Amino acid sequence: MVKLVVSLVFIFVVLKVGVLILRGLARAAPEAPPAGELRRVSLKYRCATCGTALKMTSAPDADPPPPRHCLEDMQLVTPID
Repeated sequence: MVKLVVSLVFIFVVLKVGVLILRGLARAAPEAPPAGELRRVSLKYRCATCGTALKMTSAPDADPPPPRHCLEDMQLVTPID
């Protein structure tokens, strides 16, 4: 009798956790920020220390500060339009 009760409690807990996980996965993705909050930019930067390159496609303003890599500001490779 005790084994049956323990088994039923275990099954209930497993089902409850499974349902909670599925609900978390089914939740809608967060909405995108309102239009106008970020601007489209096309800037390419390169780290002078290690050579890592990155392309910035959106920024809060038209002339964003350069990102940092290897504890230094990255150098702008493409000119600002």
